[in-house]
Amino acid sequence: MPPPPELIGVLSQFNPWWRHDPIADLPTWKRSALHELRLWLKNPPNHRAILLSGCRQVGKTTLLLQSIQELLMDGVAPANILYVNFDHPVLLLSGIDAAVDAWRQREPRVDGPEYVFLDEVQFVNHWDTWVHKQVDSVRHRRIVMACSAMPICTSNLNGTASRWHTIRLATLSFYEYLQVQRAGVPPLPKLGDLARLFDWTTHEFLRVQEFGKAYSGHFHEYLVRGGFPQTANVESISQVQRVLREEIADKLLKRDMTTLFGVRRIQDLEHTFLYLCLRPGLLDMLSLCANLQVKRPTAQHFLTLLEAIHLIHRLPPHGYGKQVQRARYKIYLTDAAFAGAMMMRGKSLLDDPAALDMAAETAVFKHLHLRYGAKARFSYWRDGNDRPIDLVEQTGGPLVPFTIKYRDMHSGHKELKGLLDLCAKKQINRGYAVTKSVSDFGEVPTTKQHRTKVMQIPAPLLCYWLGE
Repeated sequence: MPPPPELIGVLSQFNPWWRHDPIADLPTWKRSALHELRLWLKNPPNHRAILLSGCRQVGKTTLLLQSIQELLMDGVAPANILYVNFDHPVLLLSGIDAAVDAWRQREPRVDGPEYVFLDEVQFVNHWDTWVHKQVDSVRHRRIVMACSAMPICTSNLNGTASRWHTIRLATLSFYEYLQVQRAGVPPLPKLGDLARLFDWTTHEFLRVQEFGKAYSGHFHEYLVRGGFPQTANVESISQVQRVLREEIADKLLKRDMTTLFGVRRIQDLEHTFLYLCLRPGLLDMLSLCANLQVKRPTAQHFLTLLEAIHLIHRLPPHGYGKQVQRARYKIYLTDAAFAGAMMMRGKSLLDDPAALDMAAETAVFKHLHLRYGAKARFSYWRDGNDRPIDLVEQTGGPLVPFTIKYRDMHSGHKELKGLLDLCAKKQINRGYAVTKSVSDFGEVPTTKQHRTKVMQIPAPLLCYWLGE
């Protein structure tokens, strides 16, 4: 039975390479995640599908199309590539099987692997079952899915999650943002591993301090604008913040929550997100419940949903078992610009030291998570004297602590005492103090009492290197 003409027409529109037409309007810049996606497409370590997960408007569709363009440039037959976007009503109503059948009737298979790209797959019923069967039975077909909501991707799937490798796509890193902006900043030396800074000479630090001054202004603009590709080159900050609030956050909260999760209390969920935008950092559940006038399980469910659609991260305290379960979580927005955008604050963030410090801390966490998230465990530390360590990263080996001091005042031993005490207690050999001024860059001299090596590193430089 031939496929419906409207289905063939829509698929042809989304797959111009079948007609040997170019893919229109692709940007020339490329995300760092493209390299990982390309590796899994061309030389997969094992036979699994690929799940690309990230917030709305973060660039998932662009990444898929750039991958298709590279496959075509590598000589893959156009007939062996299918792209389906289930945001289109005809494709959503038809389903995956009908789209695949129509593709194969429109474009008979050529020798070689087949590539199937499924965009906004979270809207399709039982998509996970389809992927499970395909991975197990069709060995020549490589499947890439893009998804905007994590619980729909990772829970209640009866073990099918083992059939795919997940790539999480965050908003633009500071490095990527500068590429999109085409900012004319002096190039910084390649770093790779932060630990290499401890081997630098005084000359190297002074040279980067000189170059790094050009990065601070761009970093502040980045904190206000955020890392969404569509807002990177919008001139008006008020327009940027309107897009973040109305085109991204509102659609996530009001459309996706109803469609994907059947949430009815949308206003309460929106108020939860607004509360977290006003009070990011260490979460006070009693205050949250009192403000929302809801019980604790309801508030916790709202937090789970907000994390699911990539609006927040929850960071536990360092520890294990009941020690963590009973403690307070720390809340980070997934992009520092959300807080100002939801309140339409313009650039007033830059005149508020406490808000600017929190925005910088949010950006630092995002970049650490971007670089090490797939293999690292993140937490925060709070000792008995209430001296917090903002971030603790552990990647199989020793702990690596980060304290953020994004202020004009120079950080000395007194300000770093919490970091030094933690390192002494846990026998940690290195830690990092993230600073504001580019001149605060270099190793902090330590006393005989504290043998830990501490590196002061300005936030703009740290985020640049982590985002490369």
